[in-house]
Amino acid sequence: MRAMLLEAVGQPLQLRELDVPQPQGHQVLLRVRACGVCRTDLHILEGDLQKPKLPLVLGHEIVGEVVAVGPEVRRFALGQRVGVPWLGQTCRQCRYCCKGQENLCDQARFTGYTLDGGYAEYTLAHEDYCFALPPGYGDLEAAPLLCAGLIGYRAYRLAGPGVERLGLYGFGAAAHLIAQIATFQGKAVYAFTRPGDTAAQALALRLGAVWAGGSDQLPPEPLDAALIFAPVGALVPQALRATVKGGVVVCGGIHMSDLPSFPYRLLWEERTVRSVANLTRQDGEELLALAAQAGVRPQVQPFALEEANQALAALREGRVHGAAVLKVSEDKEAARASPPATSP
Repeated sequence: MRAMLLEAVGQPLQLRELDVPQPQGHQVLLRVRACGVCRTDLHILEGDLQKPKLPLVLGHEIVGEVVAVGPEVRRFALGQRVGVPWLGQTCRQCRYCCKGQENLCDQARFTGYTLDGGYAEYTLAHEDYCFALPPGYGDLEAAPLLCAGLIGYRAYRLAGPGVERLGLYGFGAAAHLIAQIATFQGKAVYAFTRPGDTAAQALALRLGAVWAGGSDQLPPEPLDAALIFAPVGALVPQALRATVKGGVVVCGGIHMSDLPSFPYRLLWEERTVRSVANLTRQDGEELLALAAQAGVRPQVQPFALEEANQALAALREGRVHGAAVLKVSEDKEAARASPPATSP
């Protein structure tokens, strides 16, 4: 099988021929149809996230078709389309797993980081950590829901109840999905982009935001909560500055540059800063159902498998508006789903 392989941190991915893996136990073998390109992949490649499995197949927003199953598989059948997220396996025994916090499992394994992922024609996944996908989404559209959507949803949920005015800092893959959900639920969305990124601001307005501007600006009215998806620590005090008393700032990335010092008055009056780590399977089930109900349409920019390095470069340079997705094999759902919007 063809795979784009990370052989050394900091080096471009290499197109290699690898043996097709064989499923064991509760594993399913998937023929990969599509795989989203996530900023976490960049953090792994560039060494921000340490000790990845090497050599490694990146990719944790996988849409695939079950083509073989291990002897203990019960959930999925041959030919079924499933999604594979970042959370690849947990111990189910540690204090976090026993408290319903499997996202914090001490022995968790992660797709495209400590397990091989979806930048390949085939991949293995544990059946219990896969999702059945809503039928209304084509493969390219479904892929971003599996990390950008899931992490965005968890950040959105942890902002708490009673949010009416929501700020989204970094209007990329996660924010453009959560903007649609928040708008569907009647919230006013304020989008913050890189200063001068008028294309991203226009996309935000098309997706229902009531205001869009640069991250160096303050919104026209204070926010109840802000979700930060850009990996820029300096946005934390900026977001605090934009929130009301009792407001919440949620950092949604797995990596962020250091937070600068800032005056205590920005945090005072019971404002909260918190992070999001990974996801739970419950997050996934809830998000996929809600996305279908809300009619969320991911905006995708497709790349071929062998163009993975170009996709990562486009993401690094801010040239992707929406989500970048590798098209690995034929999309059998395309005829039954709306065609994905593409960025130029």
